[in-house]
Parts: sequence; C-alpha cells; structure tokens
Amino acid sequence: MDSSISCTEQKKEKNIAIIGAGISGLLACKHAMEKGFNPVVFETRPNIGGAWSSTMDSTKLQTPKDYFQFSDFPWPDSVSETFPNHNQVMNYIKSYALRFNIFPQIKFNAKVISIDYISSVDEDMSSWSLWGGTGEAFSRNGNWNVFVQDMLNPMEPLQVHEVDFVILCNGKFSDLPNVPDIQISKGENAFNGEVIHSMDYGAMDKIEAAKFIEDKKVVVVGNHKSGLDIAAEVVKTNGVRHPCTLVFRRAIWSGSETLARNTFKNMNRFSELMIHKPREGFILWFLAVLLSPLLWIFSKLMECNLKWKYPLKKYNMVPDHSFFKQLHTCTFTILPQRFYDFVKEGSLVLKKSQTINFCENGLVLEDEDVPLETDIVIFATGYKSDQKISNIFTSSDFKKCITGSSAPFYRECIHPKIPQLAILGYSESPSTLFTFEMRSKWLAYFLAGKFKLPTIKEMEEDAKEWEKNARRYNNDDENYKRACVGALLQIHCNDQLCKDMGCNPKKKKWPFQELFSTYHPSDYADI
Repeated sequence: MDSSISCTEQKKEKNIAIIGAGISGLLACKHAMEKGFNPVVFETRPNIGGAWSSTMDSTKLQTPKDYFQFSDFPWPDSVSETFPNHNQVMNYIKSYALRFNIFPQIKFNAKVISIDYISSVDEDMSSWSLWGGTGEAFSRNGNWNVFVQDMLNPMEPLQVHEVDFVILCNGKFSDLPNVPDIQISKGENAFNGEVIHSMDYGAMDKIEAAKFIEDKKVVVVGNHKSGLDIAAEVVKTNGVRHPCTLVFRRAIWSGSETLARNTFKNMNRFSELMIHKPREGFILWFLAVLLSPLLWIFSKLMECNLKWKYPLKKYNMVPDHSFFKQLHTCTFTILPQRFYDFVKEGSLVLKKSQTINFCENGLVLEDEDVPLETDIVIFATGYKSDQKISNIFTSSDFKKCITGSSAPFYRECIHPKIPQLAILGYSESPSTLFTFEMRSKWLAYFLAGKFKLPTIKEMEEDAKEWEKNARRYNNDDENYKRACVGALLQIHCNDQLCKDMGCNPKKKKWPFQELFSTYHPSDYADI
C-alpha cells in the first residue's frame, strides 16, 4: 500500500472537534483540512463569524485591512476602505468560508456544554514528562468526550461525541460579560431604569437599538472600543436633547485611523530590536538597551501629538501611563469620528470616577454630590474570557489550569497540563487575525506529526519566561494580560512558529527589506 495513502487514511480516522465558527475556528478547520483531516466544527449560533456576527452596525476594524487579512485570500477590490465596516468584514469572512468549502464541516445550532477528558491509563497525568504522555498531538492514553446540545431541540438529550483532539475557538468577546460588582439599592430606593451589557446592545438590530435608546438618558460605563462606539451611537440618535454620559475609571490613549495606520507601518524587525525578548542572548539584550531611547522618543511624540490634536487636558482625559505601555497591553483604540466635537457641543459628557453605585434615579459617582440621573445604563466592561474557557471543562483540575495561572500558554495556544487540546482565538495582538492564522498553521503542522512538543517542564519554563518578559514593561497586575504577552513581538513570535514547522522565517528578498519592511499575512501564504 502507498504510504501516503495510508497516512491520509489515518488522518481521516482521527476525530478533531473544533468548538466555535468564528475567525479562529474557520482558520483551524481550513488548515486542518489541508493536512488531510476531516474536522467537525460545533457552532452555537446559526451562522459563522463569532463576535462579528453579533455586533453594532457601526463597528469597524481597529486594524488596517492589510494586517487583518487571510494570507491566501486577499480582500476584494470593492473594499477600498483601510478600516472596513462590520458588514464588509462579515462578507469577507463568509467568502473565505465558501472559497475553502468550510461550511460542510460546521454543525450550526450545536452548543458545546462541556468537554471531559477520559484517560485510558491508570497512571496519574501529573507524572507525565511529555504532553499527553507522548509529546504528540494524538495519544493512545486518552480522548475527549464532547457534550453537545441541539439548540433547535433543547429538550433532547445531549449528544456525546468522542474525539481525539479538541481545538477551543469559542472566543474572548462573547457569552460571559464582565459586570462590575456594584452596590445596588434595594426596596423603595432601587434603581428604576434598565441595566444591560454591551453584548446585549450589540445583539440588537439597528432599528431595535435606536428605539431602545431614543429620547432616553443613557450612561455608558467603560471607555474602550465598545464603550466609545455605543456612546457615539447614542449621541447620533439623541443629540444634545438627551446627552449621553460616558463614565470611566481611567483615561486611555485613543487616536485617529491615520495614527493607527502609521503605527502599524512602524512594526518591523528593526522596531522589535528595541523590545526585550525571553531568553535573549547578550547581543539582543544589548541592542534592546541601546535602542530603548527610541522607544521613549516614539512614545512621547505620540503622546504630544494626541495632546495637541485633542483637548485631553480640558476634559481630564490625559492618561497616567505611556502610549507605549498601552500598545504593549493591546488596549489602543480608534476614536469614533467627531468624538470631541460631540463633547464640545454637549451631546456627550465625560465623567471620571473610581466608584459607581446605583440609586433610585441613576448612579452615584465618586466626588459627586448629586446623583447622575439616567434611564439606561450600558456596561461596556468586557468579558470574563478565562472563566468562559474554564467553564467548558468538567475537570476541576483543568479549570484551575486556566484560571489559576498568570503565565501565558505555550506558543499562545497550548496549555502544558491539558493534553490533546489547543486554544485558538485567545491570544491578543494588534492584528488578531494575523495571530490566529499563524497559530492555526502551526497547529495543523503539529496535528500532521511534523514536530513534537518539548517536555512539559520546558513548556512551563518557556511560558514563565514570556510572563517575566511581559511584566518587564507592564509590572502592575491590573493591566497585565496573559493573552497579550507578545503584542509588540509579532514577527519574533512568527519566527518561533516557523522554526517549529521547519520553515524559513525570513520572507523578504533583501537584508534592508528584512530589517525595515513590515510583515503582512500575505508574506506567510506559502506555509
């Protein structure tokens, strides 16, 4: 028998479950299929796209489209905008799924309730020196049971699928909202308005959302991307008749699309020489020290530019941290158009407060004697992503692996203590699709047996080195994020993945280009 045919048959016999049909799930499916596997994708919703399928109509990309692009599937010529809108992004994602015939692999309205690892050996997994006992993707030591609920027939018994490998792609920005623990008055003094999360607001269609906020006093809590977008929508609907109030704990650096575009253009190998790296040798350490003043100059220039362009000081919007630190924590946002014009005309009110409490007519803010009257409070305060991932495991030990550690995952997708499972769509970067696709390619090579993982101890040490390196630039627990440790080292991270896969990490023709040209997803299309 032809060995290649035998290998293909073995791959088809391996059952791979992908949980979620967002961007990372589609990528995982496409690249696994290219390696000869036949994965099944479980998607709770009746459509693909993940968070993009249920978001505000005004939402746009925060990343220039050249960086938010599938490596082998460019944006259509009809999309001329640098930052495409929600509908354009959804059409692009659907076109990708059609082009690579991913739809037949997806089971829609299939919600994965839990996953349970069944070990076929008596020995304790904690005694394994190699991931899964072998260091390979597939192992005879165990498999996963995936419990799936049919959303169209919720009273039916759960379906149980036995699989050899699970790829978690259930996303960070959905399903489990993070609502602050706020003191709520009870009884006669209870707040008589409506309280929702940005997730619920984003799930409304355009007409429903407009009717919900029309002629209402609205307070939006949170000043990151979703908060700014919702506030802008409220302003456009209600104007100065019923000003929208944006309440936030701390100011953040936000800028224009032009600033974001220019920042991405400066992300190259030379700029990464200014950033310390885990386990760097003396030369890289010395270069990072030598070039670090350039980082400081860049950060100060950006801060001065933003202070000059926007009335930050006038409205108490000057952050207490550097522009560079914000880039490193993946929290830079693009301001909605005319944002400060809205503030100037009085249709948008900015209020900074460390504490928020409810009262009968609205909110009580810090250092405010008079309550802030409101009809609707919308919390744009993010999601509990770690808890969402941990909730899917039946094993308490695996739950603790996710919530009990601050260290990042190995290669940002493998937990050293959770066998035969990868997590995609978790790591953050300035260009998430770019990050997800490179790890999808890496994972497909791993599934195909092209390389093995290091020992569990080596992977844990590597994760700790990445955590240590991230805390070098961000040493407070409030802003440190395990999912964002490689934010300004995208090329360096891709180099590591390429070396694992046995590919040449250098994709430019000439040394000068290699050092100063930006890297795009299309540079890795041949992997």
